Amino acid sequence: MPKEVFGRAYKFLDREKILSFEEITRLARIFVAHGVRKLRLTGGEPTLRRDLPKLVAMLREIEGLEDLTMTTNGSRLADLAPALRAAGLDRLTVSLDSLDDAVFRAMNDVDFPVSQVLEGIDAALAAGFGPVKINMVVKRGENDHTIVDFARRFKGPDYIVRFIEYMDVGASNGWDMSDVVPAAEIVRMIGAEMPLAPADANYRGEVAQRWRYKPAAGRPVGRAVGRAVGRAVGRGPSPDAGEIGVIASVTQPFCGDCTRARLSADGRLYTCLFGVIGHDFRKLLRTGKSDEEIAAFLRRAWGKRTDRYSELRTQATPGKRERVEMSYIGG
Repeated sequence: MPKEVFGRAYKFLDREKILSFEEITRLARIFVAHGVRKLRLTGGEPTLRRDLPKLVAMLREIEGLEDLTMTTNGSRLADLAPALRAAGLDRLTVSLDSLDDAVFRAMNDVDFPVSQVLEGIDAALAAGFGPVKINMVVKRGENDHTIVDFARRFKGPDYIVRFIEYMDVGASNGWDMSDVVPAAEIVRMIGAEMPLAPADANYRGEVAQRWRYKPAAGRPVGRAVGRAVGRAVGRGPSPDAGEIGVIASVTQPFCGDCTRARLSADGRLYTCLFGVIGHDFRKLLRTGKSDEEIAAFLRRAWGKRTDRYSELRTQATPGKRERVEMSYIGG
């Protein structure tokens, strides 16, 4: 959210236009009743929402919900991690594009240092959130020279780094195809220093391609792994060594397997990260519609979606259509 646009005088949404915790929970319960199994709190920055652990606790009570997670910039995590864990949050993802303060601040336009994010990650691990996922958006000429050092810093069982191809989200980030570092190139760069082996997806529709680190030559795998697979594969991938993932939505689109929808803070449902029109659920909530009427609206919105922007993207595409900003609907 560039400061030259969103300065101190910028008028954001009035408080009454934002969904209450009760409204969010009601919608989430309807979604889960129709097959949703995972909920992710994102933003903008979700930790700026007052009493966030209360919302987590309310969502955790939904029958049938299997996974409740959050993506954050980590700026308030050192204070909030214990309360979020106690409230029932299952997992955490931290957005961190560089370990270098100057690069970090330039890419994210923030006024807090990398050390504050690292303190938050340590607090998350201490609270029992391990492994913590860390998302690094890679942009050529800005932070691509730090890829290997970044992977090395977070190598091991406590972390899972996701390297994300730079995308044309929204309409204000000045995206150009030449800024994209392909996922295959990222894997080659890391693999040349720390050998990798492909790993199976955790589930169908997982957006990240997973890679596990191989142990160094002559180094045995962990005891449990060694007993299970024997010394013959001592150089194979080891869970003890950790893993990385790459999200290649620009060079290898995965629209066909996408199962994600995004609900904005003001109650609009977007069926694509690059969506234009949001389906207004707030109006339904505040005009007395029943759960079944809201569910019918959800089924219509989801059933008629034709989103496949990433498959249609070209160098010229970003300038030809409007898109909702990332700060509005998250990742």
